[in-house]
Amino acid sequence: MLNDFHLHTEFSTDSDAPVSSVIEEAIRLGMKVICLTDHQDADFPDDDSLWIFDTEEYFTVLRSMQQRYQEQIDLRIGVELGLQPHLSKYHQEYFKKYPFDFVIGSSHVIHKMDPYYPEFYEGKTEHEAIEEYFTSILENLAVFSDVDVYGHLDYIVRYLPSRKNLPPHTEHPQYSYSLFQDQIDTILRRLIHLGVGLELNTAGLKYGLAHPNPHQEILKRYRELGGEIITVGSDAHQPEHIGYDFQKV
Repeated sequence: MLNDFHLHTEFSTDSDAPVSSVIEEAIRLGMKVICLTDHQDADFPDDDSLWIFDTEEYFTVLRSMQQRYQEQIDLRIGVELGLQPHLSKYHQEYFKKYPFDFVIGSSHVIHKMDPYYPEFYEGKTEHEAIEEYFTSILENLAVFSDVDVYGHLDYIVRYLPSRKNLPPHTEHPQYSYSLFQDQIDTILRRLIHLGVGLELNTAGLKYGLAHPNPHQEILKRYRELGGEIITVGSDAHQPEHIGYDFQKV
């Protein structure tokens, strides 16, 4: 059983899973190491406190859990950081204060908008929306790269409006590595140059995609370009999704 390095608990706004329940399910599955990576997204649209947790309390609780379960599992303390270019100094100061074991850098907000919502796609084609998403990743990496891996690199594909018309687990006709090869290769080369790894996030499969995030063709290309750092995470927000589809990894 692979170890899960992308897990959410009640410290994330979009989860109500008690920390202990996540740890105990990982133990039940036979995992030896896990990392909790709750959401820390400053300056989120509409409510800039919605995706912020109390980091002092987070470390207090997780360190107590490390002691409680030390004979059963190696618990690491991580965070999923929502990157935006104007937050680079904020994030630098944040990491000076808190000694995280592992940091996922993710793109959840693109030019002040969340691609989860239909409003992001108004006035643009889906191809243009994906291009804007990949452009924003390069903008983030240009000013801040103090992360261990970049999370769910093609996350936007989960929420393309046309997906609702596709059968589950089928390839999207407007998205593939080859359609965005220049942008993706530029991102991958930048990650490799910076020593930032790539996350293989199996939640894409959970959300009905034909592939994890990123697409397996991107994972292959990362390797071809010399990439060596891949972590695996389920992006679980409930205990029953820990290790989701890891048998396919």
